[in-house]
Amino acid sequence: MIAPPPSAGVSKKDPKLANNWKTKSAEELTDAEVLSMPDSEYMNEKQQAFFRLKLVTLKQDMLNNAGETTEHLREDTVVVPDPADRATIEEEHALELRTRDRERKLLKKIEQSIVRIDAGDYGYCDETGEPIGVGRLLARPTATLSLEAQQRRELKQKMFGD
Repeated sequence: MIAPPPSAGVSKKDPKLANNWKTKSAEELTDAEVLSMPDSEYMNEKQQAFFRLKLVTLKQDMLNNAGETTEHLREDTVVVPDPADRATIEEEHALELRTRDRERKLLKKIEQSIVRIDAGDYGYCDETGEPIGVGRLLARPTATLSLEAQQRRELKQKMFGD
């Protein structure tokens, strides 16, 4: 017998937290409280405000990191006579630049997600129009596909290439 696939980071709703969201602002809500909201409240104003705040905070953190990278790279421009030390420094710089490049791409996705919130499309699958799910959005706030649609896309890429 084949076991069903585990849910992607989705934990069970805590009934004790189910109504906490009604008395709190989006800034005060926790991930668990948002996850415990009833399905009938999916992508209500508080959830949209909660995810907007999460995305804006993530964006600001990334922008702050980018500034630190620039400073870090400037500080490490000293000429090191030892080739092994120089190679280590260059590899660290290359790794840091690759990380920033990935963050730059993620920044675009964050900005697109904020636009989707403004348009009222956030939280719904691009392919099927079905809800993506709070659990998936908590794990990956920039998700544009439901778990099933993402799995289908990855399977097609694996079978046929990109």
